[in-house]
Amino acid sequence: MPITFSAAPSYFWLNSWVLANIIELATQRFCDRFVDFRIDPGHRLYDQMTQAARSIRANIAEGSGRHETSLETEMRLTDVARGSAHELMGDFINYMMRHSIPAWPVEDERFQQVISLRLDRPSYGPDFVSDAMKHIAAQKSRLDCFLEHGNAADAANCLVVLSMKIIAMLTSMLTAQLAEFKKQGGFTENLTQTRLETRREQAVANSAPSCPKCGKPMLRRMQKKGQMQGREFWGCGDYPRCTGIREIQ
Repeated sequence: MPITFSAAPSYFWLNSWVLANIIELATQRFCDRFVDFRIDPGHRLYDQMTQAARSIRANIAEGSGRHETSLETEMRLTDVARGSAHELMGDFINYMMRHSIPAWPVEDERFQQVISLRLDRPSYGPDFVSDAMKHIAAQKSRLDCFLEHGNAADAANCLVVLSMKIIAMLTSMLTAQLAEFKKQGGFTENLTQTRLETRREQAVANSAPSCPKCGKPMLRRMQKKGQMQGREFWGCGDYPRCTGIREIQ
């Protein structure tokens, strides 16, 4: 009996992930067409641009995958993806300046066509990998007049605008993630808080002394550095907000 999967990964539904795939494919194609040995004899520029594009897509996927376990990690990975998008945009801007290619003005019809592009909502069945590949290809084809059939100026300008677009999307994602983190934290963060609360309850049950500064129950701690490394002492259970300590008699 064949093994089946019930649903596509959550990040397959993100417009940012779909757009990141378009940017990665378009960057690879741009480098194949226009970044040759004459301007990149060591192949380093080619590698840097394609790796930056890959980093956007990969970190969006990995960050989304960590949503249920650590919102802090998800935010860090989203920020890495945003940083990679800035890096890639800088590489395309440098390419354009090196080849005296003018940037599209904001009021240019081509700029507005790319920046205002609204991706179609995907529809995934049991063969969600195949469906996702078809969806990404279909969305990319809407810009192929610049990315595939245009010259270096068209493709570079289009990718600069797409980089701007995904930076804005990732910034919005970070804002939403931060709001959720402030409201409820993530699984890992809440697990740490639960451990601390359990230790405080145990300290009360075991008649631990009260903090000399704030009066809250203290916990047994161990000094991790310095000349007294390994020494046990009582530390306030509300650390780091309170730094009260007592010697263990």
